[in-house]
Amino acid sequence: MLISNTLPDVTSDVTAENPLPLQWVGMEDISIPISMSLQDSLQALAAKADVFVSLESSKAKGIHMSRLYTIINQLVEHECNKDTIDHLLDEMIRSQNGICDSAKIKLVFGILVKKMALLSDEYGYQSYPLAISAQRKNKSSNYDFDITIPYSSTCPCSASLARQLHFNAINQQFPDSTIDKKKLLEWGQSEAGTIATPHSQRSYAYLKLQYSDNEWPDLMDLIHQLEEIIGTPVQTAVKRSDEQEFARLNAENLMFCEDAARRIKNCLEQIPFVTDYWFKVEHQESLHAHNAVVIDQKF
Repeated sequence: MLISNTLPDVTSDVTAENPLPLQWVGMEDISIPISMSLQDSLQALAAKADVFVSLESSKAKGIHMSRLYTIINQLVEHECNKDTIDHLLDEMIRSQNGICDSAKIKLVFGILVKKMALLSDEYGYQSYPLAISAQRKNKSSNYDFDITIPYSSTCPCSASLARQLHFNAINQQFPDSTIDKKKLLEWGQSEAGTIATPHSQRSYAYLKLQYSDNEWPDLMDLIHQLEEIIGTPVQTAVKRSDEQEFARLNAENLMFCEDAARRIKNCLEQIPFVTDYWFKVEHQESLHAHNAVVIDQKF
């Protein structure tokens, strides 16, 4: 009896028991090093990749998953950008020998951004969670960018109530119709002058931006634009002058979650290449054990 040395290929040689098409078949959480141009340099990043193709052929038992793994590994050798991802998506479809017409890739990673302090020469590094989702069908692509922006928010209501307590304390401490300026300043800078402080909270904006087949955004510019419109981005290394400036910015940007959401929405509406968006604003309350949240989207 002759024994074949050819390895069996069940995927190609065996037909499906239930011949039905499937929307997406692939793999998740593949560890892959990638590199992206950030802050005028090529930054090496550790990513997790999801890779999928459609399975239109009702007769094929399955897809060739090992081919997808080999293709996504090409990210090690090339800069991660629109051209590279477009090429990989096309390769994924071609690799399946006609049993699919769509492919998608999702990359989840964090970018490390050098940030200067508000006033001093101090600096530090902040990580921003990011995800890029790319989908290819009929030679047309869609790209979604998920990004998380942390910031500080100070409650306007709490600030108003703290001001009232402060003014009441001044009135009690200095009941006369005239006030000695020196005594007022001494009292105001003492511990007795700290009557109440508004409550602030760590806050987050979670955004999903769709760019269709347009050019990818400059991620650094996008982060800077969003932080500037919010007004109170979190800091890295600080000196006292920076911390004081941060306190000033919080007082200048008192906001409910609705205020932050409207700032973000107005910003997104001004970006011409964003064809669709979804975002969630989350203020992690210090007053309550629950969070204050806004969710909105373009369509």
